[in-house]
Amino acid sequence: MEEIGTQLVSLAKYLSQTEVHTYAFSVAANAILSLFPFIVMMYTVARRIFHSRSMEDVIGNMVRYFLPTGQDFVVKNMSLVANAHSGVRVAAVIMLLISSSGIFLPLEVALNQVWGVTKNRSYLMNQLVSTGLAASVCALVLGSVAVTAFQHSLLRFIFFGHVDNFVFRFIAQWLLQLSAAFLSVTLFFLIYWILPNRRLPWQAVLPSALITGLGWEVAKILYVGALPWLDFKAVYGPFATSVGLMLWAFLTGMLLLAGAHYSATRYTLKLVHQADIEADAKP
Repeated sequence: MEEIGTQLVSLAKYLSQTEVHTYAFSVAANAILSLFPFIVMMYTVARRIFHSRSMEDVIGNMVRYFLPTGQDFVVKNMSLVANAHSGVRVAAVIMLLISSSGIFLPLEVALNQVWGVTKNRSYLMNQLVSTGLAASVCALVLGSVAVTAFQHSLLRFIFFGHVDNFVFRFIAQWLLQLSAAFLSVTLFFLIYWILPNRRLPWQAVLPSALITGLGWEVAKILYVGALPWLDFKAVYGPFATSVGLMLWAFLTGMLLLAGAHYSATRYTLKLVHQADIEADAKP
């Protein structure tokens, strides 16, 4: 219990630092910039490459699941943008590459500080790592969408096309939530493991990725419950959706950094305990 208390105090001090909030705001801004091009790209791949209406439906359902506000607005408009001429789709990919590097650059600096790394990657290396990580995320999401779409098609076959019933909707929603939770945990794991400019054993970051991913799901439920009380529409009018998404992106950034700090603290304490055991074992 004393060890847990020490970790919580250390985490509270870390999250109260001004630079941590700066990193989280930077991540939030670039996350919003990359979100819409990313959704457009997903719709484009589903339509132009896989020609799969089922994948389109899964993408729409995932967007509704992951976003805490403005889900129908985003799904409707991003689907329309994906139908635009090819120049718009190319611009979406370019914007995605630019904004994704804007996400991972401050994150790398923040994670390096958490892990005590004094030297950051060069700008070129950071761009390469960011591009590779962004490509991995895209592939992961596409794979998850494809698997979920296959599961839904299989369910329709099992139910002989009778999908308008509670049992089908319950199983389909459960499969979607399971896929989304796996996606969240894997995304946090990749960020924690790849971004710091040092070698980390996967065992050091996997527990934190699990806790952060599941904690993110709980935080989203709480945030959605708090939205009526926040009443952004009364203050921001037509910009309420953008403000709601920006605040959620900031809170996600703070949660991500909190998980990274917990991971580093936990791993450091583990090394200290191992050193103490080895010292006691010596004659």
